[in-house]
Amino acid sequence: MTAALQTRNLLRRFGGLVATNDVSITLEQGARHALIGPNGAGKTTLINLLTGVLRPTSGTIWLAGEDITRTSRARRVELGLVRTFQINQLFPGFTPLQSVGLAVSRRLGLDRNMFRTIGSDPRVVGECVDVLERFDLIDVMNRPTASLPYGRQRLLEIAIAIACGPRVLLLDEPAAGVPEGERGEIMDGLAALPADVTVLLIEHDMDLVFRFASRISVLVQGALLVEGTAEEVANDPRVREVYLGDDAHG
Repeated sequence: MTAALQTRNLLRRFGGLVATNDVSITLEQGARHALIGPNGAGKTTLINLLTGVLRPTSGTIWLAGEDITRTSRARRVELGLVRTFQINQLFPGFTPLQSVGLAVSRRLGLDRNMFRTIGSDPRVVGECVDVLERFDLIDVMNRPTASLPYGRQRLLEIAIAIACGPRVLLLDEPAAGVPEGERGEIMDGLAALPADVTVLLIEHDMDLVFRFASRISVLVQGALLVEGTAEEVANDPRVREVYLGDDAHG
C-alpha cells in the first residue's frame, strides 16, 4: 500500500545552520503518528517543509505516492494535505457554522455564495451539521467564535480542517494555551477524527501524545533520534535523557 505521507532525506539549511537534517519519515494510511522533541529540535521547520511554506535544500516529499516537493501550498491543500496552527487562525466574528460552512463551500466550489449556500444547499448544511456534531460544537454553532472558551476554539480549528476533506492532517500543538480543565475536550476531539484520515500530531502534552499516537518520531537538533511505538519511545533511555526528562517545550 502506498504511504499516505513520506519524506526521504529531507534537509533544510539556513546559511550554515542545518534546521532539518536528513529526515525520513513514513506515515501509513490512517496512521496516528506524533512528532516530539525539545526546544529547537526543528519540528516547526519540518512542518513548514511538508506544507510548502519552506522549500527543502534537498530531499523529497510524497503525498499518496505523488512527489509534492516543489508543489505550491494551495495545491497541497487541494491534494489533501491540511494543517492547523499553533496559534489559531480563526475569524473571531464568524460563528462555527459560518467557519465550517466556508470550508465546505470552498471545497465544493461554492464559496462565492457561501452565506446563501449554507442555508440553501443540502450538501453544505448536512456536512456542516455532521462536522459540528463530531466535535461537539452544535450547541455553540451560532455563537461568535470570539465568545467561545479557548478549548472550543481549538476544536473548531480541527473541525474546519476536517471540513477541508484532508487525506493527511497535520495538527500543530492543538492543546497549546488550552486550560487544564478543557484539555479533555481536545482529547475527545482527537478521538473523533475520521479513521481514514492520516494524522501527524506535534504536541508537548505527553499524556495527550501517548494516549493518541500509536507511533512516535523524536526529533533532536534537526535529526531523527528514534522512531517507534509509543511504548518503545517511552522506554528508550536516549529519549528520556534528551526530552522526556526535560521540562523544556518548543
